[in-house]
Amino acid sequence: MAWNCAATGIGSLPHKDPQRAMDLIAASMREVPYWPQLPALGFGENMYAQFSTALPGVRLDARRNRITVDLQAYDPEDFYTAVVTDDVERFAPPVENFRGLYALLERFKGRRLGAVKGQVTGPLSAGLQVLDQNGKAAIYDEAYGEIIRRALNMQAKWQARKLREISARPIIFLDEPSLSLIGTPFASVSQRQVVEWTDEVLDGVDAIKGLHCCGNTDWPLLLSTSIDLLSFDAYNYAHTIALFPKEVSHFLERGGSIAWGLIPNMEDQLAKETVGTLLRRFEGYMDMLSRKGMDPALVLERSLITPQCGLGGLDEANAERALELLTGTVEAIRERYRLGDME
Repeated sequence: MAWNCAATGIGSLPHKDPQRAMDLIAASMREVPYWPQLPALGFGENMYAQFSTALPGVRLDARRNRITVDLQAYDPEDFYTAVVTDDVERFAPPVENFRGLYALLERFKGRRLGAVKGQVTGPLSAGLQVLDQNGKAAIYDEAYGEIIRRALNMQAKWQARKLREISARPIIFLDEPSLSLIGTPFASVSQRQVVEWTDEVLDGVDAIKGLHCCGNTDWPLLLSTSIDLLSFDAYNYAHTIALFPKEVSHFLERGGSIAWGLIPNMEDQLAKETVGTLLRRFEGYMDMLSRKGMDPALVLERSLITPQCGLGGLDEANAERALELLTGTVEAIRERYRLGDME
């Protein structure tokens, strides 16, 4: 896929008006728009709360910003009936928790976009945020951990089908910030489980399959999964990708792509960056990979440019500046490397 450094987005925006959010996305990501989470509207738009709405027995506590389930008092029968019969409509997301998603579908209804991006919380991150009656992460309960993965898989399938109504090339990211905890006491899961759970959630999803992690992690491990697109915080961690030129080259050669989180999402970092400084930063990344023996032309062809993570932690003015920097930086990169539009 020749992305040619097209722009797309990650996760959240700070806006309360879904239409305003979509105006900004349509203007700054004309080739690969996406739908945003809007957490300023309440806890129900938090990425963990959103994708827990399909779980049996789950309770959202907006006052304490917690998601809980009593593992001794839930009934999975209806849930598994829908899974076994592939009833994806049973997993249609509620409008009140997904206003950005429905705003995108309405905005581009009847259109055929070149590509469009959606996202689902990844199984590790989601599972660590759902707490049982004893305050323990539900991911460690074998039965409920499987329910979480099945729910995410069905939600990803539903989303991919809906996005296909407006584009022949939907992209579904698994947002997995907790992958940076692998190998620490805060996430007691094995490397094998990470691969198996990722592939399980993406199984049968009719879309370009992406994985986003905004921290440092085991990149070769993620590249060994079934993903087509790796999204990462390049602003802070580009040098860590360069440590694995063989694995990254193999990933690109088998058709994979990389989304470079080049635009900062912190106010102090945004204040000191310009299109020029971000272009020079990206040039440094390309030079670094070239010195490692990688083909810069292939990297550029298979690259997207994004913010390093969601922008929901900024105020609206700074989020809009980040999107302006995104648009300007993509234009500058394409001019510098003589790249055309996405193909």
